[in-house]
Amino acid sequence: MTDTLDGEYRTGQIKLHGPEDFEGMRKAGRLAAECLDMLTPYVVPGVMTGRLDDLAREFILDHGALPACLGYRGYTKTVCISPNHVVCHGIPGDRPLREGDIANIDVTVIVDGWHGDTSRMYGVGAVAPRAKRLVDVTYEALERGLAAVKPGQKTGDIGAAIQQYVESMRCSVVRDFCGHGLGRVFHDAPNILHFGQKGTGAELKPGMFFTIEPMVNLGKHPVKLLADGWTAVTRDKSLSAQCEHSVGVTEDGVEIFTASPTGQFKPPIDAA
Repeated sequence: MTDTLDGEYRTGQIKLHGPEDFEGMRKAGRLAAECLDMLTPYVVPGVMTGRLDDLAREFILDHGALPACLGYRGYTKTVCISPNHVVCHGIPGDRPLREGDIANIDVTVIVDGWHGDTSRMYGVGAVAPRAKRLVDVTYEALERGLAAVKPGQKTGDIGAAIQQYVESMRCSVVRDFCGHGLGRVFHDAPNILHFGQKGTGAELKPGMFFTIEPMVNLGKHPVKLLADGWTAVTRDKSLSAQCEHSVGVTEDGVEIFTASPTGQFKPPIDAA
């Protein structure tokens, strides 16, 4: 399947972008982050995940943007909401979030043709200490991956940094899903694995855009897909967490396009 938007195609070749493209990604990334900021006070015990999806869709449309997931490959919602042992791509509906849940909310917006893709973890009320620890490990894993991004490094350096840290914390990295290039195309080259060996993969060059989005399980790494064709869960029913940024490689490091303008990328989670 080939994605196309404004004459851009997923070609399998890594695209390098210029200064005007960086500005486009900043606008898209900021709006995606603002959408998740907006949802924070609504993530409370008893809220229906479908209600959160409605709020996100209204917010995106009210800001003159488009929800990238709505209609994408047949997906019928604006965001993905993945609680507890759901690894990713949980479909919002009439399921309520309950006290003690942890949940990932993943949103992608299109602003003037550019995609901003980000996700973060939310605690619903007070959560178990082991759940809070998993979330903390996942955020730190993302930070380790971001620190590995600079020109001349390899994509494998990102995965190696994430895997080494996660496994040192006695957790596991999901192998079945990865980060991806993006820009005017939702999913593009390169793939960004969250495990692997240093010095392998594509060389990082200024102008590359991609996501880093580690999924970390409290138990073992294997996952399975449910009958709906979207929802991925841990095979051993252990808790899972994920966080995601859209980034660009700069001349001397990395720019995070989806940083929260209000500092809420890591919403506080209270341990029970």
